[in-house]
Amino acid sequence: MASNVIKISRVGPATNLVEPLILPLNFFDLVWLTDIPTNRVNFYKLTESSSDSFYSVILPKLEQSLSLVLTHFPPLSGQVKWDPQDPKPHIIVFPQDAVSLTVAESDADFSHVSGKGIRHQTELHALVPELPASSDSASILTLQITFFPKQGFCVGATINHSAMDGITVVKFLKSWAHICKYGTTPQDIHLPMLLDRTVINIPEELESKFFKLPPYLSHDKANARTLEFPYPKLSEDLVRITLELTQENVKKLRERVISESTRSDLHLSTFVVTYAYVLTCVVKARGDDGDRLVPFTFVADFRDRLDPPVPMNYYGNCVIPINFSGDKAKTFSGEDGFVNAVKILSDSVNGLNSRGAESIWELYEQGLKFMELGTQKKLSVAGSNKFGIYGSDFGWGKPVSTENISISHNVLFSMSERRDEAGGVEIGMCLKKCVMDDFVSGFQNGL
Repeated sequence: MASNVIKISRVGPATNLVEPLILPLNFFDLVWLTDIPTNRVNFYKLTESSSDSFYSVILPKLEQSLSLVLTHFPPLSGQVKWDPQDPKPHIIVFPQDAVSLTVAESDADFSHVSGKGIRHQTELHALVPELPASSDSASILTLQITFFPKQGFCVGATINHSAMDGITVVKFLKSWAHICKYGTTPQDIHLPMLLDRTVINIPEELESKFFKLPPYLSHDKANARTLEFPYPKLSEDLVRITLELTQENVKKLRERVISESTRSDLHLSTFVVTYAYVLTCVVKARGDDGDRLVPFTFVADFRDRLDPPVPMNYYGNCVIPINFSGDKAKTFSGEDGFVNAVKILSDSVNGLNSRGAESIWELYEQGLKFMELGTQKKLSVAGSNKFGIYGSDFGWGKPVSTENISISHNVLFSMSERRDEAGGVEIGMCLKKCVMDDFVSGFQNGL
């Protein structure tokens, strides 16, 4: 897919800071310090998409509204920095800092790259920018707007996960879109974002435990403290597809669990039912040996689980990964595999409520030990069916599609609400082509 960079500019907040802003990374930020950046791209179809109208009307509106929304999200213009004298990194924003914005044109078929069919992962990665990083400094956000003449455009974002989680990212995108469309700040997101780190009630001594874990125990202290990202090589045989579960599909999967299980205490949320179904389909498609351990993970939000609860407009991370690796493939590959997966996920979700700070650390540390047991690639999920990402309407309609296209060392799938139906789910799956065919077949035949 040929792409031509038109310009690279820096967009700063409409109102500059008076003095530098310095925010320490806290417990939930440090969890993601060594994580690979998140990549998201939203596609927008245009009815009037001549080059003249895009560059004279649409692009200026996007740039101006970006400057306005950055005023409400000050950290996005800054960087994560790790001074050699500091025990942990900080977010630092100087008055003249800005976000890098790339504008590009593509001759690709918009309906193909924004569609739900099979696409090569490399096709989509041309639509998101790189995130600059060095050993002691890393940007927080970079953006790319790609114009497809006579077709549409997309907004690609690359995000430093140590600075914010998915909930914060979606709030930023929806706020940007709202300001672009209406010229006013949204009333349902409670801007500006809350930057006070003391609302996270986690003892500071827990943070020091992170640096007693690999890779911080490395004898090579320079590399152990680096902020550079451990990017895996992007494989040419990785393909992506978007599948859907309708509200009726989810209902029938939930009913299947109720009819096949004797338990009445199961947490049968749409998220749990969807994840369990995807997990069993992946295990079967890979043809895992029955005695092989299957590692998988999901991300739990602790905003409502801490005491006191964290305000919803808090800026940063408040999530940790919940890891599993003690179950063998035969647990998920038999006729009762789906119900078994629901039970495991349900028990985990039910056990997350009302956890104290010490038990949250124990949960995280236990998950790291689980991951050491598995030899198979871990299945992990990004996003949520509750984020409302399709609410990102810049004034030219809501996205025709939205994709989390993050590169991963593991098997990564994304979850979001369906574009045109409440209660349904979109699943973006990335697998090797030889596995994808079996996955799609099993997914569709199992409904």
